[in-house]
Amino acid sequence: MARTLAEHFDIVEASDVHDYGAGFAVRDFLSGPPPEPVDWTITNPPFRLAERMVRRAIATSRKGVAIFERTTFIEGIGRWLNLYSKTPPSVVMQFTERVPIHKGRLVPKGSTATAYCWLVWVLEGKRLAPWNQITQLAWIPPCRKRLERDDDYTEESE
Repeated sequence: MARTLAEHFDIVEASDVHDYGAGFAVRDFLSGPPPEPVDWTITNPPFRLAERMVRRAIATSRKGVAIFERTTFIEGIGRWLNLYSKTPPSVVMQFTERVPIHKGRLVPKGSTATAYCWLVWVLEGKRLAPWNQITQLAWIPPCRKRLERDDDYTEESE
């Protein structure tokens, strides 16, 4: 994701809690002092840590936060009480085609039964009271074939 974002943003800082050999900084976003403020935080957090990561990202981002997450993240009483009732997302962008995710590898013909979406909090400007915010729902049309590149897959991933 960081390489693709770097095609559109002047500065992209990538980090992860473990060194996966991708050349990213090793940093735990949730522990220690808050990270320096950034314009945007864009991430695909682990499901069990996503709520905490969103709250920290909102506190340390100037313009917005975007997370790629399983669609089931939009439900839950705990998330409603701790996150959505206080700071609802600006938009939920639901993929209309399933996004195949396979741990640690790309699979050209992969499939999944899991639905994914992007949740985006636009923070730039003023932060409205939650009751003044209406979350928009948008659909991302089928796009996998159009967005894939020949060099996305290596012989190892086939």
